[in-house]
Amino acid sequence: QVLLVASGGGSVQPGGSLTISCAASGFNFNKYAMRWDRQAPGKERESVAFITNGGARKDYADSVKGRFTVSRDNSKNTLFLQMTNLKPEDTARYYCSVQVGSRDYWGQGTQVTVSA
Repeated sequence: QVLLVASGGGSVQPGGSLTISCAASGFNFNKYAMRWDRQAPGKERESVAFITNGGARKDYADSVKGRFTVSRDNSKNTLFLQMTNLKPEDTARYYCSVQVGSRDYWGQGTQVTVSA
């Protein structure tokens, strides 16, 4: 059973920083690329960061490029998203996700709120 548990969200002022993490289990974590997606109220879910299984390749949405950094610790089956210079438009629920076979899995997500 694939399980993705995100944590570390919270409230932060504009310009602040936050690092969220995702503990993965139920699949061979070090063999799969991972993503961070987010969904703001009234908006569609969007992918913000991608990392290959070994971490050699990382891709970001234009809206977060230069501010967010995705990383992983395969020895601990954990995915991270370091967010800096946060903006109000980054307010969303953040989900880690993985595609295993033909199916996508998301965890319960963690809320990030950026406001003055």
